[in-house]
Amino acid sequence: MTSSAYAPDLPVPVVAAASLTIAGSSQRFPVRRIYCVGRNYVEHIREMKEGDERDPPFFFQKPADALVEDGTVVPYPADTEDFQFEIELVVALGAGGCNLSRNSALASVYGYAVGIDLTRRDRQREMRAKMLPWERGKSFDASAPCGAIHGVAEVGHPARGAITIDVNGRERQRGDLSQMIWKVPEIIANLSSSYRLAPGDLVMTGTPAGVGPLLPGDQVTGAIEGVGRIAITIGARET
Repeated sequence: MTSSAYAPDLPVPVVAAASLTIAGSSQRFPVRRIYCVGRNYVEHIREMKEGDERDPPFFFQKPADALVEDGTVVPYPADTEDFQFEIELVVALGAGGCNLSRNSALASVYGYAVGIDLTRRDRQREMRAKMLPWERGKSFDASAPCGAIHGVAEVGHPARGAITIDVNGRERQRGDLSQMIWKVPEIIANLSSSYRLAPGDLVMTGTPAGVGPLLPGDQVTGAIEGVGRIAITIGARET
């Protein structure tokens, strides 16, 4: 009897491709990868006390199947006692390539959305202290809520505007897109020097100051002026 990677008499699970709603369209945006920018707002660097504000931002990834959409109930994840929110502008790429210039980078952008980088802060800090990758703190199930994508023809290329998050009706984060250390063209150009970018890639561009904890039952609403909104609810703790 020959061996096999799976038993041939068992069904092979079919996993649907991750995708997001496109505002004003019946079509969906298929997602390939999610890149995240760390330490891209000076005040957030200061509040976290985890790096020199003169250091350049850096990148990590979340899996595409970590995406959840507007209106989702996100379970409070296992393996944490400090589950936190981070509001972010999300860039959706409609084209890609390597070694893109800053001048040409915006031509690769399909549109923008509002995202929340959900974080197991205690696990992230443990990994940082041990000089280990952040995946345990950042790359878990349902850790990347993202609203509908709004095309460039609708919203342009937002470079300024309020970015906020409310928890249970109380504002918890407020910043402005103009405060980003690295702007969108610089982020795309830098990423493309290390990765071959492609249509379907998302880039979460970092968060302003004010991050904080979430609890089961919390109602979370994020908004970016001129881009859109997202709302999620934190569900019961996973066991």
